[in-house]
Amino acid sequence: MNLPFRIDLTGQVAVVTGGSGIIGGMFCRALAECGAKVAVLGRKAENGIPVVEDIKAAGGEAITVAADVLNKDSLEQAKQEILNTWGKINILVNCAGGAVKSAAIPQDQFEDREPEELNFFNIDLENVHNELDLNLYGTMLPTQILGACMVGQENANIINISSMGAYGPLTRIPGYSSAKAAISNFTEWAANYFAKSGIRVNALAPGFFQTTQNHSLHFNPDGTPTPRSQKIIASTPMGKYGDPEDLIGALLFLVSPKGSSFVTGVVLPVDGGFHCYLGV
Repeated sequence: MNLPFRIDLTGQVAVVTGGSGIIGGMFCRALAECGAKVAVLGRKAENGIPVVEDIKAAGGEAITVAADVLNKDSLEQAKQEILNTWGKINILVNCAGGAVKSAAIPQDQFEDREPEELNFFNIDLENVHNELDLNLYGTMLPTQILGACMVGQENANIINISSMGAYGPLTRIPGYSSAKAAISNFTEWAANYFAKSGIRVNALAPGFFQTTQNHSLHFNPDGTPTPRSQKIIASTPMGKYGDPEDLIGALLFLVSPKGSSFVTGVVLPVDGGFHCYLGV
């Protein structure tokens, strides 16, 4: 892949949760191209095979490991498999997470509606509970289990994934916004807690990116933007969606053993200015 710049991660071991996904897989490939040995974590090991094959075809080293970020025993087994293979972990990218479709509310604002119509007053909050678990607990638990063997390692650092929803609540997804705000808070807490252990903790806060997964939500079948997409573009000073590869440079900066060695507790927005624009 075409990296925006290169850093030297030779001999280091990187673990990426959600590594079989679009963004996670991209991170795995980028870290491997910089010389890291990469463990691709996903709920099913076979889902990570295409990522591992790409890395090996490019001359890198990678394994796929089954792990559920909400299950302690699963993560303990994954950690042991990685340690048995390479003996250490230097970098952890907590990429598993995302919005739960069933936790979304279909309106930007409440108006008088028929009782049976889905709105905040009748959604199943258990779905929101699941969304909070997936994002916050699914970040804290891997940090606890995998981070325990990172103390004292060279270039030990943890990267979490926050969101624009952490800066202010996005309409329709209160659970997701709340979870990402909690991840930003946890990132700053953990950066302070681990500061003297040698582990740096930072986060990326992506803005709005155009992917195949969300294309139908933001664009009509004829390619024109939906009303929600129009709001997003109007609220982004750069006036466009980001390309997923725009996240690679931010990731490599934060895991750089030289370029960011004095950086911790940062939640880095990669958003075209969305977080700092108030609409006027």
